[in-house]
Amino acid sequence: MSEPFFARLPKDADLLDSITGAFKERSISKASFTVIGAVEGAVLAYYDHQERTYKSKEFSGLMEITSCSGNVSFKDGQIFVHAHIILAGHDFQCYGGHLMQGAKIFAAELHGVPIPGETPERRFDDPTGLFLWAEK
Repeated sequence: MSEPFFARLPKDADLLDSITGAFKERSISKASFTVIGAVEGAVLAYYDHQERTYKSKEFSGLMEITSCSGNVSFKDGQIFVHAHIILAGHDFQCYGGHLMQGAKIFAAELHGVPIPGETPERRFDDPTGLFLWAEK
């Protein structure tokens, strides 16, 4: 099994892509993680369960990552990162949601914790309309 790791993510890169890349580079398909740092703009989303779609909103400016956590599993046979994030702006107002592509890294540090055992696979769940871990 792989050991927990720390990784500094590259400035100006996309946060979600960089987290995913860090796990792919290490061939880690089952893990949990946290990220701290700051971003210059971001796209967050929430799942509207009545419409069964993600609603997204773009935020601009430098924001602190007050919390970012998630997990790694498979979706369509590929390593997939699922992350939620809370960001704080210069006015200390916080916004949170599902991390989408579009968050430009100012500075970010990733702590990844591989988990032993079989990697769960995300599959479409008809009752929720989401891609959730398949039941065993």
